[in-house]
Amino acid sequence: MDNNVTIADLKATVDKFIVERDWKQFHNPQDIAVSISIESAELLEVFQWAIKKEMPPEKIEMIKDEISDIMIYLMSMANSLNFDLSEAVTAKITKNAKKYPVEKAKGNAKKYTELI
Repeated sequence: MDNNVTIADLKATVDKFIVERDWKQFHNPQDIAVSISIESAELLEVFQWAIKKEMPPEKIEMIKDEISDIMIYLMSMANSLNFDLSEAVTAKITKNAKKYPVEKAKGNAKKYTELI
C-alpha cells in the first residue's frame, strides 16, 4: 500500500472509476450531495446504540468503509464542479483559524459566535 497517495491521485482514481462505468451522467452536484448525506447517515448508524468505550474491530471496519464512501462522493463532487479539493480545504482551514483563534478556542467547544 502506498502511503504517499495525494488527494489529486485519489480524485483521479475516483474519476477513472466513474468514467469506466459511464456514471458521470448520474453524478451531478445535487445527486452527489444527496449521496453524501445518505452515506453520512450510514456512518451515524454505526454509532447508534454503541457504548462509548472501545470500538470493536468490526465496527472500525464499518466506519472505515462509510468514511471512504463519503470521501469518494466528496471527490466526485469536486470533480463534477471542477475545483481543487486541497485548495478548498486549505482555504476553509484559514477561514476557520480566523473564526476560532487559538487564544479563544483552545479547549473550548463553543461555536465561534459564542467565543468572547
